[in-house]
Amino acid sequence: MKLIAYHRVSTAKQGSSGLGLEAQRAAIEAYAERMQAKIARTFVEVESGKINERPELEKALHLAKVTGATLVIAKLDRLSRNAAFLLTLRNSGVRFVAADMPDANELTVGIMALVAQQEREAISKRTTEALAAAKRRGTQLGNPNGARALHRAAKGNTASIAAIQARADLHAHNLRPVIDALTGEGITSLGAVAAELNERGMLTPRGGQWYKTTVRNLLARLGTASA
Repeated sequence: MKLIAYHRVSTAKQGSSGLGLEAQRAAIEAYAERMQAKIARTFVEVESGKINERPELEKALHLAKVTGATLVIAKLDRLSRNAAFLLTLRNSGVRFVAADMPDANELTVGIMALVAQQEREAISKRTTEALAAAKRRGTQLGNPNGARALHRAAKGNTASIAAIQARADLHAHNLRPVIDALTGEGITSLGAVAAELNERGMLTPRGGQWYKTTVRNLLARLGTASA
């Protein structure tokens, strides 16, 4: 049995440091050893959870197809919310296996893709409805990027600052179900929560990536103790 290994990390920092790659490599090597299979080649993708293009995945799938190899990934569950990845995998026609879910098949992946898409659409809908409700209440949703400058210069009227705070509070409220779900999965540390939010394509109120500091601010707004 010949295997083509595919590893994926979400950020360039993780890719350069090897963070996350070692665990994936170990899981795949352990699977190969159990199956007495040979890993012919390994592809590593470094990209954001928001980006749908995956050139390394395409290369891995192509090589697996032309050589008759099986594509192996470490953890299907961590990619289960990424509809683009799952649909690409399902529609490729390539044999695949996940080290953490060796019995997964095309039907399993198809169902996961539908759930992933539904989750993204539900989050988008809740955000849109919450913003519309805030506008109906007369809340002025100003540019959140101006908050830092306003605080630094100690300028700006009370209404502008209140609007910025209201938007941040609204954003935190919209993310509460996600934070609750992560807590239920045992993901509570600041770094782990930041990684998961980035993985799912969630943005900060300023439209950026999540870090420990921004997660700490989010949890403070939600009244949740940070880990």
